[in-house]
Amino acid sequence: MNVYILVVDDEPDVEALFRQQFRRDLRAGRFQMEFAPSAPDALKLAAEVRDPSLILILSDINMPGMSGLDMLPKVRAEHPDVPVIMITAYGDAETRRKAIERGAVGLLTKPIDFALLRQEIDTRLEQAA
Repeated sequence: MNVYILVVDDEPDVEALFRQQFRRDLRAGRFQMEFAPSAPDALKLAAEVRDPSLILILSDINMPGMSGLDMLPKVRAEHPDVPVIMITAYGDAETRRKAIERGAVGLLTKPIDFALLRQEIDTRLEQAA
């Protein structure tokens, strides 16, 4: 079974960082990572992935145009079972509250704790198996 993790971030170096952090998993085919540079691109990609193949969405909050917080209700409407974790440099209580209210299951602050993120991915892979 192919499983996908969708990473949404407008920073161009994010894809290289994630590919480096998860290179062994990607080479082993444990999962695939798709990258979208904007919320609209992410919504389009998510619509093309068949459920339950999409197991996790990781999204930056601050992006030009549609923010990650604005994207959340649209993702929840189309993929209610797909967890979304927000990633932001601003991990204050108000941002966390807004993310959870709009449907995020968690919020990670930058710089990303990749050990914590790996645990989350492992949990999602076990649930998808």
